Amino acid sequence: MSSSFLLLRLPRLVLCEVFRSLSIGEKIQLSLCSKKISTQIINCRLYSQRVLVDLDCFSYKIRVHSENNRDTFEISIYSDSCKSHNSNTHQFSIACCTVKVISIPKGIKTLWKNNREGFLSVIQHLLKMFKCKFSTNISCYNSDLYQPTIAMLFDLRMKFKTIIIELNGSKDRILLWNQISNKLELVEDLVFFSGLDPGFSPVFASWPQKISIMDSVVFTLESLLACTCTTITHRQSHMKNKDLDVILKNWKAGGLPNLNCLRLDSLMITDDGGHILGTTFRELNGMVIQTDDGSKKATINTYAEIYAQSIEMSVTSFK
Repeated sequence: MSSSFLLLRLPRLVLCEVFRSLSIGEKIQLSLCSKKISTQIINCRLYSQRVLVDLDCFSYKIRVHSENNRDTFEISIYSDSCKSHNSNTHQFSIACCTVKVISIPKGIKTLWKNNREGFLSVIQHLLKMFKCKFSTNISCYNSDLYQPTIAMLFDLRMKFKTIIIELNGSKDRILLWNQISNKLELVEDLVFFSGLDPGFSPVFASWPQKISIMDSVVFTLESLLACTCTTITHRQSHMKNKDLDVILKNWKAGGLPNLNCLRLDSLMITDDGGHILGTTFRELNGMVIQTDDGSKKATINTYAEIYAQSIEMSVTSFK
């Protein structure tokens, strides 16, 4: 004769170990069963695993996964205007909101009054359960979702693994940039596009750990020299030979102190034009340079690509 297992009567430390042993999906689904269980899981947050949270504002999906991607769970956000007759539909409480939930393979569908409420409520629920690090692609879609969501996470000082953002000059994008530009130290890897004529020159009041600039005319020589990132990647830049000469001389003099790697390609760099460190672009390949104080050295490699000249500089510090 079987009997029910009284989970919540376990000692607190034992209960925390039980919660820690669960998969991400099991823990999320269990948290929806009752307010008591949800409260206990939240109380054990300090013992919880770290998770990565991918915010897909285009498809209205939130993917929660481990760093090795072996443990994943997907939460889809839908409007409740579509009346569902699915037999697997149940009502649960998420962030004090009663919503319909449908179980699907490796995740759940949630039905909300509107997508914005759903997105913010699910994120708030996850923040109470896990130590989260976020990633998102801020494209030109669904500004009603990403602007309040990303602004809220930055205000809460949440950490981001990756942010991809297109600075297209729109009012909502400018507003978002102004809200987050002084908190970019929370971002591990920032990738941004600006197009050929964004109508907006971003001011960096802080810097991420790594930055990748793709097809941008607004990231100037002055921006690069002020950058404190460890890795700088600048694709399709407008840098010229004289700019590259300034960058390398600045580094030799002690500039760009955090730099570990610089990758840059440009249509404007030529091998028959101005000299760089007293030599041509091609002759830079394989060169090892050193800071004036002798604390660091850097190895330079150059590549002649079809549409651009590329340079990669790897920095080594002397102990």
